[in-house]
Amino acid sequence: MENESKILMKNIVDILEDRLALDIEVIEIGELSIIADYFVIASGKTELQTRALYEHVDEEIKKNLGIDPLRCEGMQKGRWIAMDYGSVIVHIFHREDREYYDLERLWVHAPHVDIHNN
Repeated sequence: MENESKILMKNIVDILEDRLALDIEVIEIGELSIIADYFVIASGKTELQTRALYEHVDEEIKKNLGIDPLRCEGMQKGRWIAMDYGSVIVHIFHREDREYYDLERLWVHAPHVDIHNN
């Protein structure tokens, strides 16, 4: 299962990088919580970009891995979109909202994954 989670996480990161998402971070939360193995957090400059990032992740993960998210929230407003893939939860923020909610601070004790060397 961990291997599948890692493959999914890496695919999501690649997709977000391809679409020029800002400040992509991965937090490994599996040892601290039962809700998921990873949080993938990224930002968009505008609400339009956050929605486009969401749509691209949704389409490409479905195409590449045959997986649909279990739940998605926040697509209409495009300020904070959450995509729940079970083992990986994707948070796509408008950059102002990301600064405000600061999820990284809430998970400061969880290991951050180096996405470029993993």
